[in-house]
Amino acid sequence: MTPSAALSLEQCAARVKLLALDSDGVLTDGGVYMAADGQENRRFDIKDGLGLKRVMAAGIRVAIVSGGSAPGPVTLRAHALGIEEVHTSIPEKLAVVKALCEKFQINLEEVAYMGDDLPDLPVLAAVGLPCAPADAIEAVL
Repeated sequence: MTPSAALSLEQCAARVKLLALDSDGVLTDGGVYMAADGQENRRFDIKDGLGLKRVMAAGIRVAIVSGGSAPGPVTLRAHALGIEEVHTSIPEKLAVVKALCEKFQINLEEVAYMGDDLPDLPVLAAVGLPCAPADAIEAVL
């Protein structure tokens, strides 16, 4: 049970000052495209980019916290959108989210996090507004 369990969805959303996102399966279609040289690529949806720009325009910080080991495509896409906080190859995502809270002087209840897989569960359990895409694994949903 999160600290904000007694609040409505609207109340939780109104407190959000940081949107932190996993990348693979959240910002991408979950596929990994392998080139002959071993380079990994990802497919991002353009509509997500517009949504993230609108979130930032509303004054909410955005960060990517990914366990994925292919930082190139994720970092390039994030920087194209104006997202400066990009953390890849992160095995313990909650520690990074806590460090971001300290950096921005906010608390976990002011964080929305979207994840889709088992490594996201500790963060989802700790933040004020846990979110998941519709195709997340059952344990996350």
